[in-house]
Amino acid sequence: MPKQKTHSGAKKRFKVTGSGKLMKQQANLRHNLEGKSTRRTRRLDQEQVLAKGDAKVAKKLLGL
Repeated sequence: MPKQKTHSGAKKRFKVTGSGKLMKQQANLRHNLEGKSTRRTRRLDQEQVLAKGDAKVAKKLLGL
């Protein structure tokens, strides 16, 4: 039986915590930063826990 390959896009986007939760980088921090407040960019820089429904799909892609 062949092994299941990890989805390359998913492994670059998600990090698994010790407790098994998936972390993701918040969107809207790539360009047009002059128009965003420093406070907003600091908030966007933090990692977020992936929503439950999305985490279910992402775990399947990661082979977890």
